[in-house]
Amino acid sequence: MNMASNSPLFDDIRSHSDIDPPQNEELTDVSELVNDPTQTAHKPNGIVSSSVRELLECPVCLNAMYPPIHQCSNGHTICSSCKPRVHNRCPTCRHELGNIRCLALEKVAASLELPCKYQGFGCIGIYPYYSKLKHESQCVYRPYNCPYAGSECSVMGDIPYLATHLKDDHKVDMHSGSTFNHRYVKSNPQEVENATWMLTVFSCFGQYFCLHFEAFQLGAAPVYIAFLRFMGDDNEAKNYSYSLEVGGNGRKMVWQGVPRSIRDSHCKVRDSYDGLIIQRNMALFFSGGDQKELKLRVTGRIWKEQ
Repeated sequence: MNMASNSPLFDDIRSHSDIDPPQNEELTDVSELVNDPTQTAHKPNGIVSSSVRELLECPVCLNAMYPPIHQCSNGHTICSSCKPRVHNRCPTCRHELGNIRCLALEKVAASLELPCKYQGFGCIGIYPYYSKLKHESQCVYRPYNCPYAGSECSVMGDIPYLATHLKDDHKVDMHSGSTFNHRYVKSNPQEVENATWMLTVFSCFGQYFCLHFEAFQLGAAPVYIAFLRFMGDDNEAKNYSYSLEVGGNGRKMVWQGVPRSIRDSHCKVRDSYDGLIIQRNMALFFSGGDQKELKLRVTGRIWKEQ
């Protein structure tokens, strides 16, 4: 009888699906093989039956198991990350686990070659079992997270899908062209509360770019920040540059930088201050008038480096 399915302890452990597999010094380094054409040819023994994959699935966290793979005296297996969490008791039969290695299963795993889990997104590579995880963490076909910063959106997909998603589901303004001139108005600039104010998507050079503008707290002082993100990978983002300018009352501030890939989260970019940062007092000075209302005009352009 499988007792793990009815135990709150094991249910709780299953919820931690982000467990990193143990590192093994003998694992093949595939950092050079991620996009190697010689690794993308399908091999005769690359297809593995579902029953073999199930044998390599930890019964607790449901992740693939990597050495050392542990087993109880009855032969039930468990990954090394979950073993201490079940208090050394087999989740299947409740016998003590001890320190028995399942060397046979480890050798079976070493002989396997599996397709990348992003096969449906276009990756055709076949990789050794112990190299597959590292490849997938770097695979250029892995989907992107939705770049919308106004809410915790869990949608993932390729760039064309996300562009449509931003337009249809988040009602984001979509613009064609490489220059922009935006005006941001807020009636009560005293309220900061890490609120995202604006996301605009620009289509130019056959690519999509996300312009963010928001208020957040920097130490004790509220500030505003504007920055650009590239809808694609970092190696492509480096082919582009952008500039932002804001000013008023005869003064102006200018920022020039390289757009960050949406592989980097919105918060990561913002918290690294990689953009045009405007202190609130300066922003109100640019706004003119009685300084009780924020009125900022941000202009800029995007260009491709030669």
